[in-house]
Amino acid sequence: MSSFPQSRLRRLRRTEALRALVRETRVEIGDLVYPLFVVEGSRAKQEITSMPGICRYSNDLLPGEVEAIAKLGIPAVILFGIPGKKDEVGSSAYDAEGVIQQAIRTIKRATPELLVVTDVCLCEYTSHGHCGVVVDGYVDNDKTLQLLAKTALSHAEAGAD
Repeated sequence: MSSFPQSRLRRLRRTEALRALVRETRVEIGDLVYPLFVVEGSRAKQEITSMPGICRYSNDLLPGEVEAIAKLGIPAVILFGIPGKKDEVGSSAYDAEGVIQQAIRTIKRATPELLVVTDVCLCEYTSHGHCGVVVDGYVDNDKTLQLLAKTALSHAEAGAD
């Protein structure tokens, strides 16, 4: 007799949900999140040379972009802000009228069904480019966490998912 098993365990194939859980990786359009880089100003569309086909957009151009993204069947976008003003504590990141907060409201008006994910980080908003508040050459974790929480709250209040 062969060494092939007499019984074949199929417990992981019992239901569609279990089969889906253990199948090979399958990436579909509904699994994608489209990155959008948002700049201040108007009528701005700037190609990002290191990411061919990806651009920075001003708020006024977002409705057309997100409508096209939604028509493709992509269910979500993630926003990265490029503010016009930077300071030591990244205050533009949590400004109610900041570049991302405005973008969230614009996107939700244009395509309410599109999920809006945001990048809660300070690095693009600080004058030193660090993701946290720097005090005497060190990141002050407690102050940084307070500002990150403030940023997340401002994104949620603007309508981010």
